[in-house]
Amino acid sequence: MAHMLKELYEKTNEYTAFYTGGDIHWTSDGGQFLCQCEDVIKVVDINTLSNVLTIGEVNEDKEEADQIYTFQLSNNNEVVVTAHKSGLMKLWDKNTGEQKKVWRSGHKGAVARLAFDSTDSNIASASSDGNIRLWDLNHYTCISSLHGAMGVFTIVKYHPDVSKQLIFGAADDTKIRSWDSKSGKELQIYTGHFSKVTSLLFTSDGEHMVSSGRDRVLILWKLNESKALKVLPVYESIETAILLPSSFRIPNFKKKLEMDGIYVACAGEKGVVKVWNMQMSRLMFEQNNSLVSPASEEGGLAITHLQFNEARNMLSVVTVDHNIIIHDLETFNCLKQMIGFTDEILDIIFLGKDETHFVVATNSRDLKHYELDNLNCKIVKGHTDIVLSLANFPTRPDMFVSSGKDNTVRIWINQLNNEIQCLGVGYRHTASVGSVFTAQTSDKFFVSVSQDTCLKIWDVPKNQDVVDVKLNATHTELAHQMDINCVAVSPNDKMIATASQDKTAKLWSEDLTLLGVLKGHRRGIWCVRFSPVDQVVLTSSADSTLKLWSIADLSCLKTFEGHESSVLKIEFLSKGQQIISSGADGLLKLWNIKTSECKMSLDNHDGKVWSMTVNRDESLIITGGSDSKLVKLKDVTVERREKKAKEREELILQEQELQNLLHDKKLVKALKLALRMERPLHVLKIINEVLKHGHNKLFETLKEINHTQKETLLRFAVEWNTNNKNCHAAQIVFNILTPEIISGNLKVANLESFIEASLPYTERHFERLTNLLQDLNFITYTVNCMQPHAVKH
Repeated sequence: MAHMLKELYEKTNEYTAFYTGGDIHWTSDGGQFLCQCEDVIKVVDINTLSNVLTIGEVNEDKEEADQIYTFQLSNNNEVVVTAHKSGLMKLWDKNTGEQKKVWRSGHKGAVARLAFDSTDSNIASASSDGNIRLWDLNHYTCISSLHGAMGVFTIVKYHPDVSKQLIFGAADDTKIRSWDSKSGKELQIYTGHFSKVTSLLFTSDGEHMVSSGRDRVLILWKLNESKALKVLPVYESIETAILLPSSFRIPNFKKKLEMDGIYVACAGEKGVVKVWNMQMSRLMFEQNNSLVSPASEEGGLAITHLQFNEARNMLSVVTVDHNIIIHDLETFNCLKQMIGFTDEILDIIFLGKDETHFVVATNSRDLKHYELDNLNCKIVKGHTDIVLSLANFPTRPDMFVSSGKDNTVRIWINQLNNEIQCLGVGYRHTASVGSVFTAQTSDKFFVSVSQDTCLKIWDVPKNQDVVDVKLNATHTELAHQMDINCVAVSPNDKMIATASQDKTAKLWSEDLTLLGVLKGHRRGIWCVRFSPVDQVVLTSSADSTLKLWSIADLSCLKTFEGHESSVLKIEFLSKGQQIISSGADGLLKLWNIKTSECKMSLDNHDGKVWSMTVNRDESLIITGGSDSKLVKLKDVTVERREKKAKEREELILQEQELQNLLHDKKLVKALKLALRMERPLHVLKIINEVLKHGHNKLFETLKEINHTQKETLLRFAVEWNTNNKNCHAAQIVFNILTPEIISGNLKVANLESFIEASLPYTERHFERLTNLLQDLNFITYTVNCMQPHAVKH
């Protein structure tokens, strides 16, 4: 149905951020993640990737949300405690999201960490003021305040053995302290780290603990001794560590229950998970299939959280890019990848013969490869800086091209197992490559443009069994004087168009001979496209307009105005008869070229809509923008037309039925049908017809209709009452139905307005005339009393 003009696209699905950084907790059954997302906590189902509950949502009437600094899930997974910017602490029901209790933290600074004890009856709040306060959750009272540390707390933890009554904390002074949770007395100071302490783990024997830090070491401690038993260098800053269970299996190693040893899994700046035997100071396992890129600078972050779920024997890795990667511990195979926050979405393309997948370029060096139906995602690594542009081959739906800020272009192929592999890399550009486009009738070449103002044509490697080959640029041309934003190839592969910040678009031959310059936009041009059927080119600009140009004489044929800001992306639809455009105003607009009319305007985004892709049969559109939101739109033109046709058909049948009822003098049925059809004139005729048989007959007739129909009748009667010819029937209806209004059986939206509207026509107009005469007398009196010069004014 691609030739049929489109009328409407409807949003069918929306994929928004669920984790924007901060704390994250995994339920003990392994089924859900609780993720900090801006000012709320989102509960995400791992299997369906759906947001099943939002904790901390504020009502629209409140001015602003109270920012969450940290939160903690109880050990029994029943309640969540949050600490807020306002100094409040709040207790929530985890299953319903209902707020159960609010109290003030009493700290002089922000609460940085929270920790439940093993019984979930107490919670500790550690603050930036260097103090820890212990709270009894049964009475919501502060039972103790722990002093001694300096700076912001990075760790606070109760010892899992309740009988020991110990609580531990580490702050900016890099010392680990222990206190008696009953008396509040400081017991031990463990000195050994020289940088931020990032995790604290207690062994199952209850006598030892392991700490990790940014100082690249793991330290084994005995609880009652302040001196370290063992210091293990790991040669990277450790951000997170977990203690593995008493028996487990990892690749090339199996720990049995009776074997001694304390096994710690840790991760940090290198982006890989390592398992260490603390007592033997030995590396037992190092991950070799990591999907996490290492930190871009020394001491930076790559992995922020590691969590182990014993129920499912799974390990989750949370990255600095807000991705959650779940591994099976035994094989260390990746089971699921969840994208918590995509940042700005810069480009999107469909992929595959049946277009069951799509690829997204975000504000990241990694590509995201999604399944269309369930939005399962795989991370594709290759670029070393942010990916800016994507383009697929119409003749090879399993192959696509990307470009990025690393000055390279890459060509990729989707294997039969849906694994994406890089075939080749092109290195010839000297600045960020902002746009790529592929050949439309073959898979032999593609083109790219860059901030180095060059336009290049690249050969596609013929041998596609070899990976990561160096691509060859066959032609290069200095195309513009300023940054080039976009490039496009004509449907017959004979012409190339470029669009630049210099306010011009240029047409080039296949050997990069300049054919013409399109001038007319007042600001830089963001996008350019060839019509699939006509000899015209479409451009969109930062001047908020779209322009249609003739290729033959380079003249501007049409200008489309309607966007309030830059028009960032454009595509032709319906065999070149329509245009779809997206802009920095967050709008998606559908235009008819022949009439220059905007047929549709959708507001699904809260910021710039950078990216938009249309599938082959034009039934689906996916958009993405600066609000980190992916929106899937479906063409509902056919359904809409069928619905309208069905409604027209039903209306004709109802009209016929109404005429038949009136002809047969079946007035009660006719009245009900006319009220349902919202026909005030027909209802008035029926009421007048009934009144010929007396008021009592109308009284009996109105008893036959229900309350909803009576409310509709009252609404019609108010309209009739404004006309002198029809007010008689309206007054009789008011008189009959007034007792029901007084008794409360009939609901009237605005009673005062209704009473005024239901006054007899002559009485209302006499009242208005009286008021007008009074006003006129007052004005005459005032003018007579005024001074002559005042009257002039």
